[in-house]
Amino acid sequence: MVIEVAVTGEIRLGQFLKLAGAAESGADARELLEEGEVEVNGEAETRRGRRLASGDHVSVARPAGPETYRVV
Repeated sequence: MVIEVAVTGEIRLGQFLKLAGAAESGADARELLEEGEVEVNGEAETRRGRRLASGDHVSVARPAGPETYRVV
């Protein structure tokens, strides 16, 4: 299942993770990225400042399976 997250204007990956509810704080987002738990469009991403565009898919590894979000 893909969760659509509405974004107004430009957003960076760290901000998006918080907005989507995948991270509780900026520190939590940083930890997810440093541990290699995040992919953007199927590729591992470690930069909090990565700019996202409409249609991008962000996946976060979880014990029960990945959570996938789409920027809209």
